[in-house]
Amino acid sequence: MDLINSEFESMVAGLSLDQSTPNTYLDDLEKSEALDENHFQEPNPSWPGVRKFLISARIAIKRWLRHDNDRDDGVQL
Repeated sequence: MDLINSEFESMVAGLSLDQSTPNTYLDDLEKSEALDENHFQEPNPSWPGVRKFLISARIAIKRWLRHDNDRDDGVQL
């Protein structure tokens, strides 16, 4: 039993029970997010303007009308 106690005391002799650190878990999390290059970055598309938007919509509708509309995809005009 003395051998076990001395072995245990030698293992825990270097441990410190002081768990205070200058950083919190949230600080460490923010730092890891700042270093992560694969994080999501919200896209910020620019508005093309009303005229370009309407031209694009017109082209899309014409392209859709040229296709066979008897498809079974549930889309009807």
